[in-house]
Amino acid sequence: MTVTGNGATGAPILDHAGLRRHREGFEEDGFTVVRGLFGADEIDRLCGEFAALREAGPVPGHVQPRDSGPDADPLRAWPRVMHPHEINDMAREVLLDARLRTVLQTLLGEEVLAAQSMFYFKPPGARGQALHQDNFYLRVEPGTCVAAWVACDVIDRENGGLEVVPGTHRMELFCPELADADVSFAREYVPPPPGLETVPVDMRPGDVLFFNGSLVHGSQPNRTADRFRRSFIGHYVGRSAERIGAFYRTLSMSGARVVLPESEGAGPCGTEFAPQGPHWTRTA
Repeated sequence: MTVTGNGATGAPILDHAGLRRHREGFEEDGFTVVRGLFGADEIDRLCGEFAALREAGPVPGHVQPRDSGPDADPLRAWPRVMHPHEINDMAREVLLDARLRTVLQTLLGEEVLAAQSMFYFKPPGARGQALHQDNFYLRVEPGTCVAAWVACDVIDRENGGLEVVPGTHRMELFCPELADADVSFAREYVPPPPGLETVPVDMRPGDVLFFNGSLVHGSQPNRTADRFRRSFIGHYVGRSAERIGAFYRTLSMSGARVVLPESEGAGPCGTEFAPQGPHWTRTA
């Protein structure tokens, strides 16, 4: 079995040995990065689709951009898109992509279901998302979710790349503290446990970060003046999962709806603070 890219060369990305190494890293650290899984042309088209989706105006329940003056929160004008696969064909294709499926099945050791998709624009000056655990929101039972985080720009510390806390995937869900609204758009914050530290994950367009739903992770604000940090995210669960939050409408990787009973205490990824007003101070 070989996973290939769709870029100009179509060169092999992963064979059996490569997949095994990624699974070992995933089990040890809670995450792994597959470089160049998507081609540059695919990423360009994906970003174009989301730019057009935003320009077309609000789609209730999915994306609702608002007017934003020069001193207002940039996330008002560039909000994250929730469940875009339900309103956009290319988003659905990426969520159910065979390359993602191959890696995910290797990491989980079983058939996978897609639980949700998201797209983050994260424009210059935007707040990040405080450290958190995804399964705090999805509440997959038994087991956990796995994220596939597709980089759509060069992503580093300056424009708010992800940070992860290796080893926390082996721990239980933490009770979050209240985050700092000046640097995080979401309310929940999980401090790194004693003895563990955040590790930055720099990425290039087409790289995919896979991580366990219990892994503590988050991002700082985009401190650049002119660089977006766009990303497409899919969340997945193993076919053996028995319950999940009602917000997450699971699909087989062939696209068929698979209804799972509802788990308790679930909600959308990241409980947002109220939108910042015109006197919000940018962190850039």
